[in-house]
Amino acid sequence: MGRKRRKAQVDSADCVACGCCVKVCPVRAIGIDRGITARVDRDKCVGCGKCAAECPASVIALQEVEE
Repeated sequence: MGRKRRKAQVDSADCVACGCCVKVCPVRAIGIDRGITARVDRDKCVGCGKCAAECPASVIALQEVEE
């Protein structure tokens, strides 16, 4: 059985692609995809939660995932 970790997840339907999350991510795990929505590289995400705290639209949440 794998280990559980927190990873950021973006609700792309409501993301406004403002880039606030990109600016605060310490490991550069988030980028803006086609100028439309934020996308998280889960392999890079360390689950710190800075992106979720900074998101003005509150569309980023941390989820438990099994690795």
